[in-house]
Amino acid sequence: MRVSVVLCTYSLEMYDHFQEAAESVLDQTYDETELVVVVDGTDEVYDRAVEDYGDHDNVVVHCNEENVGLLESRNTGAELADGDVVAFIDDDAVANEEWVEELVRGYEEQDTLAVGGKMIGNWVAGRPSFLPEEFYWLVGVTHLGFADGPGWVRNTFGSNISFDREAFLELGGFDTDIGGRKGDANLQGGETELCARLAIEHGEPVWYNPDATVAHKVFEYRTEPLWLLDRAFWQGYSKRAMETLVPGSGGEEGEFLRDLIVDFVPRRVKGLAREPSVTAVVQLLTLLLLTGCVGGGYLYGLIKYQ
Repeated sequence: MRVSVVLCTYSLEMYDHFQEAAESVLDQTYDETELVVVVDGTDEVYDRAVEDYGDHDNVVVHCNEENVGLLESRNTGAELADGDVVAFIDDDAVANEEWVEELVRGYEEQDTLAVGGKMIGNWVAGRPSFLPEEFYWLVGVTHLGFADGPGWVRNTFGSNISFDREAFLELGGFDTDIGGRKGDANLQGGETELCARLAIEHGEPVWYNPDATVAHKVFEYRTEPLWLLDRAFWQGYSKRAMETLVPGSGGEEGEFLRDLIVDFVPRRVKGLAREPSVTAVVQLLTLLLLTGCVGGGYLYGLIKYQ
């Protein structure tokens, strides 16, 4: 089984991070790994990437004629790839050396069409003490309550997900009208929509292997309270939109909300009663505030997507 890893980038400011992501793919323990680099319309970045990786075996470097956004760039990468499986990683992430090997293990053991893994946090500016683990998903890190272990899920993060390439292409790849330069710029969740379509068309969700790990760099701006509140609002908005675009796709959010109400919040309150601390109080208040922002975004989505 050959695996093509699509890595998209576009900014010179991110080039050092892109290189670290690329090197993590090239250093995989799984030999049948191809790296497909898609530069989104930035000639200077393309020239550097060709200089650094153009002579590498099993590396393809492509530049879009113009900036078309992440989802279309990912689709282009999948079309250029020659692997049986196409996997995706972002230029602000670093794959564990056994990442591809663990993804392949999912395909071999489950005979499935999609496998994803766990995102762990690389807190570049330090982990914010006020942010509860239940909301790590706001910064692209697998959150508390996502899954207890290996199993079937609707989708994983777009920076740690893979598909049978033939099935991916048959589905038309990611819907480029979601976010980016087209459609509703505030709409997020291209992988959510695609995985929901996969489940509808083929009757199976994504296999989650938590041993397939990718570290996501959480830069300082993503730990600022106002950024997190804004992110939470638009995530709630996107959840409502996805329910409209792909009916029945909101089940995991409903389960997460139930867990918050009946498990996570009561557990935190009990813990606070046993061992009072300022950090515990702040995290509980933050959890409630972020939940309210997600709810507000969802209500706004009800108006926009009826």
